[in-house]
Amino acid sequence: MNNYQKKWVYLLVLSLIWGSSFILIKKSLIGLTALQMGALRIIITGLILIGIGFKSLKTIDKKNYKWIAATGFLGTFFPAFLFSFAVSELDSAIASILNSLVPLNTILISLFVYKIASTKRQFAGVFVGLAGTMLLIFHGAQINPHQNYGYAILIILATISYALSVNIIKKYLQHEGALAIAAGNFVAIMIPAFIALLVSDFFTTSTFEGEAFYESMGYIVVLAIVGTALAKVLFNKLVHIVSPVFASSVTYVMPLVAVLWGVKDGEKIGLIQVIGGIIILIGVYLANKKKKA
Repeated sequence: MNNYQKKWVYLLVLSLIWGSSFILIKKSLIGLTALQMGALRIIITGLILIGIGFKSLKTIDKKNYKWIAATGFLGTFFPAFLFSFAVSELDSAIASILNSLVPLNTILISLFVYKIASTKRQFAGVFVGLAGTMLLIFHGAQINPHQNYGYAILIILATISYALSVNIIKKYLQHEGALAIAAGNFVAIMIPAFIALLVSDFFTTSTFEGEAFYESMGYIVVLAIVGTALAKVLFNKLVHIVSPVFASSVTYVMPLVAVLWGVKDGEKIGLIQVIGGIIILIGVYLANKKKKA
């Protein structure tokens, strides 16, 4: 299979995996707090990836340790907690649609941080995407008044964090192995995650006696193994063979998968919200579209 075929296979698989992650986060929060859920997701994933990729850690160039740590925090640690707290207040489908801002933020960071030139079409795409985001948030607050749409800012911050991570991987870690990067990420963030778990009162009798505790743990294990460990390795492989913007375009299909899961779970999605999501995706498309020769 050549790189052209691989990139589409990776993109489709990642879209299905990450599109399903939002409903898994929601289900995990039934029996656990957002802080516990985010910490457990990191710890379980870290044990798996470090166990599998321990030998690959020796291949990492010492000068890249700081970038490995940076992508660990930006691409996994902060987003894990930001999404946990956000989904505790917002529908999982809405969270997935807002996550579509990743490609737009990737372009902005490429421009302002790495001085990579952008076209007028890309700028138009950014503004169209932001317009869709505002429509989604404001109308969502009207049809779901019981939800705190102020938490949408957490998802926006997570998308910025993801965008920073993918740019760093492409610029500084291009020659490191995908498994080595993933395992190295968790070496950097495992201890902070464990500290977060300690302060979350997880190790108390009341936590383990909760009715939904073991069910929530089952969802977290699936999320950690498939939605984080496997997906992180696949994503690192994707970044190695494509541009950062194409890699972040996994968010094209993710919302469709997540919205279907959300509707199946009884979440309310209004027509205006659907339009807002479509506007965001149009913005992403404009920002990614290449000029014809």
